[in-house]
Amino acid sequence: MSGEFTAYLAAAGFEDDLRAELGEVTAEYGRLMLSPGPPKPAAWAQNIWAEPRMLEVASIGEAAKALKSIQRNWWPYEFHLHRRTALLAEKLPKVSARPLVFGTAAPAAPLGSFTWIDEGHILASAQCSSPFPNGEAAFVEDRETPPSRAYLKLWEALTLAGEMPGPGQTCIDLGACPGGWTWVLAATGARVISVDKAPLAPNVAAMPNVDYRQGSAFGLEPAEIGRVDWLCSDVICYPERLLRLVERWLESGLARNFICTLKFQGETDHETARAFAAIPGSRLMHLAHNKHELTWMRLASLYPSE
Repeated sequence: MSGEFTAYLAAAGFEDDLRAELGEVTAEYGRLMLSPGPPKPAAWAQNIWAEPRMLEVASIGEAAKALKSIQRNWWPYEFHLHRRTALLAEKLPKVSARPLVFGTAAPAAPLGSFTWIDEGHILASAQCSSPFPNGEAAFVEDRETPPSRAYLKLWEALTLAGEMPGPGQTCIDLGACPGGWTWVLAATGARVISVDKAPLAPNVAAMPNVDYRQGSAFGLEPAEIGRVDWLCSDVICYPERLLRLVERWLESGLARNFICTLKFQGETDHETARAFAAIPGSRLMHLAHNKHELTWMRLASLYPSE
């Protein structure tokens, strides 16, 4: 193994999508794929190892010493040699992996990743794209109030964004039923316009800062709503149709921040995913709480004022 390469950890069950996205893959270790060159955007990678190094070690103790000489915090990715991985992890400083309370910032301390290639070699990267162990964000869940588990996707997206709505801001939630995303947005204190043909769950509709409007997200013209601080969509539709909706809002200039779910029905629509990724200021990713879908974000803080 020589030359510059990057390691990409596929979202579980979506290895084929990552292979298609990367193009050239030179080696695979479970879900971890090596591809030539510096890090590149890879939406189907749960975590990207930006500085992978192959360490030759004669023992578990030597492996621990080598990792600690690079930095403090490490998390294992296991695809085999489970006992060996556990023994090495015991010799490293403990890293807390407690579920995050929503509203708390994502961990800021560098978290490296490592895996045993064989009994004498470790692949390790001190710099990774995700602040969470193996890119898997976990939260202290609310299992009673939200009407669906879709709220976890928005919690994760907002945590990774590092900013969220608040009092004095207006959000629009397209395809809102049964109201998981509306519940998240309204709980921040923002005003929420929820649009769907089907009604919201009664406890969400009763929130004082929720304005429910019955109708189709696709028949809505941005000018009918006016300026919004956050446009959010978890609507079920083909990604190409969502792209046309997003383009209409982008052209209007009436939405500052976007968080949208691309839901794939059948085969993955890589072409439309690339079109979303190509929108200036965009970030396309597979969240830990996504299924066969990707999350697209465009934040006003990441691109110049228009």
